[in-house]
Amino acid sequence: MYYKVTLLDRGKRINQVYEAANKRAAAAKAKREFPRAIIVQTVETAAPVEDIFKKIGKDLQRFTKGKIKVDDKIATIRQIAVMTDAGIPIHDTLEDVAQNTSNKQLREIYHNLANDINAGKSMSQAINPYAEEFGHVAIAMTNLGEKTGNFPESYHKLADILENIRDNTAKFKKALRYPLITLTAMAIAFVILIMVVVPKFRAIFEEFHAELPMPTKILLAIEYAFSHYGLYLLVGLIVLIYGILFLYKNNKKFKYWADKLMVHPRFYLINRVIFLSSMYNYTLVFGELVRAGIPVSEALNTAVDMVSNDYIREKLETVNANIGRGMSLTEAFEQTGLFENMLLQMIKAGEASGQLDKMLQKVTEYYNMRFQDIIDNLSSYIEPIMLFFIAGLVLLMALGIFLPMWDLGRAVKNAP
Repeated sequence: MYYKVTLLDRGKRINQVYEAANKRAAAAKAKREFPRAIIVQTVETAAPVEDIFKKIGKDLQRFTKGKIKVDDKIATIRQIAVMTDAGIPIHDTLEDVAQNTSNKQLREIYHNLANDINAGKSMSQAINPYAEEFGHVAIAMTNLGEKTGNFPESYHKLADILENIRDNTAKFKKALRYPLITLTAMAIAFVILIMVVVPKFRAIFEEFHAELPMPTKILLAIEYAFSHYGLYLLVGLIVLIYGILFLYKNNKKFKYWADKLMVHPRFYLINRVIFLSSMYNYTLVFGELVRAGIPVSEALNTAVDMVSNDYIREKLETVNANIGRGMSLTEAFEQTGLFENMLLQMIKAGEASGQLDKMLQKVTEYYNMRFQDIIDNLSSYIEPIMLFFIAGLVLLMALGIFLPMWDLGRAVKNAP
């Protein structure tokens, strides 16, 4: 977040903009820069233009570099787990992994990690700046390894999680392949008909001065837009998509609004995929931490880092606060409104019997089962949407072309 801090320094009024987590942190930065100044006010503001361009430059640089392949990450993480399990120091392990990996980005990252650890940082502190490259799951599992003292097991578990994500992604893409090919073919056919067939009808009906039906007017309007502003529409669409992605990554308010929208019940299918994957990751790490003997309060704080959806994350962050007020874990989970009654009963039974870790494992398996069911049956879920979209295009084209043909005889009779 960005904050504008107004100060009085030797009778002069100064306005400075700082990037900080909150108002207090921004005021502290201002006080360090101007130790003798008096802070008048601190208000949230928009990001400076130069910072926006810097972030755009970083995004473009990351885009040109490309993403690190999941298989490369899994291989190096598995290697780290094996080497540390053999008793090799983490610094030597990272240096060896950096030398042996063929991925240039990973080689650079692991060299930097080794240097940071050599400078006195912990592994979690060193890897935290690379959350974009490794993902939040790697950060959470690194914290888990340090807190439990069993770093190799945590990284073996991390490799298993990444393999699971890779397999789910592959199944997701495979399920989407047929609908995307079908819709792309329909879109291309629609554009060709718009650009080739529709203009001929325009010439015919302009000659006979006929009144065109609404579907035909819509087709003619689309054809006119494509013919005269096609390039601008394409550029505008690209800019719009990039702008939305940029705001999602850099504006917390917009990200929260978008995350809340994506898990809304009316947001068909996507809401279930995001919700189930978030809850699976959350309960997985929370259960692993509890099983390792980490206090529940600390485990909750670490597990919530696994959730990238800000709306779900905000609800889960209230769990620790409610426990601090005297609620049981089950009551705190119930207050979020995210857990089904069956799962709450399982967690309650685990609390009462002292087997919370086993019950959390069953909850994790339940979320994973439901998530896998969606992935495996994705095609059948998408088919109604695809059929509705195709039917809409076909209906528009049929009405737009055949309705004028039916009125053609009347248009000829009315011709001068």
